[in-house]
Amino acid sequence: MSNIIASTAPKARALTPEEIHEIEHEKTHYPYAQAVGLEALKIVQKYQGWVSDESLLAVAEYLDLAPDELEGVATFFNMIFRRPVGRHVIQFCDSVACWMLGCDSLKGHITSTLGIEYGETTADNMFTLIPVPCLGDCDKAPVLQVGDVVYRNLTPEKIDQIIADLRAQA
Repeated sequence: MSNIIASTAPKARALTPEEIHEIEHEKTHYPYAQAVGLEALKIVQKYQGWVSDESLLAVAEYLDLAPDELEGVATFFNMIFRRPVGRHVIQFCDSVACWMLGCDSLKGHITSTLGIEYGETTADNMFTLIPVPCLGDCDKAPVLQVGDVVYRNLTPEKIDQIIADLRAQA
């Protein structure tokens, strides 16, 4: 009697031609292929929305890296998402300057408005809330960032307007 157990370990997916093209371009900026690991993960995330185990394995194979080594890179950088995120990732600054100017109460406003805590995504997959240690805009604190846009001097009303504007983009 055979005791064959089906493997549930993830298998590398095929990288898309677009991903390969961009990774190859990035390789021209580095002295050796393995140095492109972080940039390759960013490229995959740009196209896939996050870096699945299958995507991480694909990048590791493509760059001839150990998957554990690449996982270390992926988990060190908090903007490499290792699980699905919402369409809009809200990076909420919780630095000392933001804290001194009321980010705790604003974080409470965001979580009650969206019904999520740090690291969670709304049921409609529109928003993910992530704390960041500093967005470098302390003189205009409290601040948050969505995509490439930084929102400054936040108030509950400004946050409500930001959320409404982002929802309207759907």
